[in-house]
Amino acid sequence: MPAPARDPATASRIAIIGAGFAGIGLAIRLRRAGYRNFVLYEKADRPGGTWRDNVYPGCACDVPAHLYSFSFAPNPRWSRKYAPQPEIAAYLERCADDFGVRPRIRFGHDLRTARFDEARARWCLGFADGSTAEADILVMARGQLSEPKLPDIPGVESFAGTAFHSARWRPDFDPRGRRIGVIGTGASAIQIVPALAGHARSLTIFQRSPAWIIPRGDHPYGPWMHRLFAHLPGWRRLHRARLYLFFELLYLGFRPGTAMARLVEAKARAHLRSQISDPHLRAQLTPDYPLGCKRILLSDDYYPALMRDNVRLVTTPISRITPAGARTADRETHRFDALIHASGFAASDFLPGLSIVGPQGRDLGAAWADGAEAYDGVMVAGFPNLFFLYGPNTNIGHNSILFMYECQYRLIARLLAERAARGARTVDVRAEAMARYNAELAARLEKSVWAAGCGNWYKTASGRITNNWPGSTLEYWYRLRYPDRAAFVYDGAGAADRDAPEREGDRPHART
Repeated sequence: MPAPARDPATASRIAIIGAGFAGIGLAIRLRRAGYRNFVLYEKADRPGGTWRDNVYPGCACDVPAHLYSFSFAPNPRWSRKYAPQPEIAAYLERCADDFGVRPRIRFGHDLRTARFDEARARWCLGFADGSTAEADILVMARGQLSEPKLPDIPGVESFAGTAFHSARWRPDFDPRGRRIGVIGTGASAIQIVPALAGHARSLTIFQRSPAWIIPRGDHPYGPWMHRLFAHLPGWRRLHRARLYLFFELLYLGFRPGTAMARLVEAKARAHLRSQISDPHLRAQLTPDYPLGCKRILLSDDYYPALMRDNVRLVTTPISRITPAGARTADRETHRFDALIHASGFAASDFLPGLSIVGPQGRDLGAAWADGAEAYDGVMVAGFPNLFFLYGPNTNIGHNSILFMYECQYRLIARLLAERAARGARTVDVRAEAMARYNAELAARLEKSVWAAGCGNWYKTASGRITNNWPGSTLEYWYRLRYPDRAAFVYDGAGAADRDAPEREGDRPHART
């Protein structure tokens, strides 16, 4: 009598947590390499990650669409150079469908606990709804920008009007005729403000520190460009390569004193002068920190929105949120009907609401109490068969994060293939290799522009830079393309051969 079939969600060999760009891309990479027994666990009811959650008016990517897409899934029909949120979300949904990933997604599964069973070399997973699952391999693909953060201001919960975070936009919110306050002037705010300025009765923006802003240069792609991209793949690849090289050169702008840094800063200053005629407002919008210390922003319409009669920029710190609005340090009271928190994310907290416990009861949250760290941003010593996508020190400010993802996919596939070839139960990174790597990383980061003293989301409260990669994307590509094989350790035998690709002769290590 045949054994009863098991639910693939609970019998999975590989569990991927998150169905945004990172998770879906890895699933596609594994499927193309021949793996079939994997499952994606997604807390929401559909895929998309940050592009599902951020639906505020004006939401768009600040990386060109032909670069902010998978190299293996080009889209010749992007409507604009910088794609709006609905197009990006639809693109990711199509990828999930076209590559057969959607049936592998278990929606409504919010991971809360992961504990490694040493005897069986398996990760035991617990979800918010009380359900459980197990997997040999656990991949965290939740991203750095998934947990909204409210501003740390007294009384933030006391506002009596309509209030919400930009990443939790209320679809029924109508800005027409309303007095609106926006807290924050980062990447989300500079898209929201122009979209609301023409509808609100009044719009007050609270700025803690100004950002360096350079022209966006957005433009639509016409039908003839769509035809070129669709029928001349060589042209499309050349266009993508040109975009990549242009943005890669901007890496030099993150090194103070370089000609590129001076050039980009001059461009930002000229952009400010050309769009803001009021000297006082211009002074308020001029940063006092080196370019790149905070995220460099791209916009053509934020500055003009600030020049409108119904828009006001406030640079005095908020001392308290009140039921009626906000009180600033100069004791002025600002009254609103609605308050929008464009205050970013808990980016340096890589385990929000999640407990991960490895062998011998080692808690990852405790290990990261002074700041998250990993090897290549992908593995943490002492936590076997656990991988991260967009992990510690893999964020970049000058190019497409999808390029970094694809480097990580390749490394993970290679390590899984090596594990299978050795017949090992686990793969881990050596503690000494990770310690050396992070010591070198810290030394480089101490000399970087992000350590220049400005407040940014790249650092912990203690000032440790845990989010950003200090080099170029080409350096990261090379490092993960040609990894130090001695940095990894494999343990146990006789189990991992079950993780080899199902197609005969299609071993993934032959294609990485």
